[in-house]
Amino acid sequence: MNHLKNSVQLIGNVGKAPEFRQLEGGRMMTRFSLATNESYRNGRGQEITDTQWHSVVAWGKLAENMGKMLRKGSAVVIRGKLQHSSYENAEGLRRYVSQVVVNEFMVLNKGDREGSIP
Repeated sequence: MNHLKNSVQLIGNVGKAPEFRQLEGGRMMTRFSLATNESYRNGRGQEITDTQWHSVVAWGKLAENMGKMLRKGSAVVIRGKLQHSSYENAEGLRRYVSQVVVNEFMVLNKGDREGSIP
């Protein structure tokens, strides 16, 4: 039950081609943005789509698999945890960052390499 304390699941589309790289020491990382959309009708009956953007990161073999399987526009389900951090920019201002750290994903696009990757 401990793993349920910080659990995120998102279904959306990759915003731009995932950035895959190997860091010093051989550790692999993939980073990308994920768009999730919700549609509703306002008081005038107009359909409104609300898009939220999420920063996503994956590490290790999972990062390598995501780097190979995902591209801009890919529909994907991700599961992971929410992580918050902060840093000081060049002007000395504190900046805050939130991202989803992936531990599992599944590609949804038909014709793509479908499947669940833990």
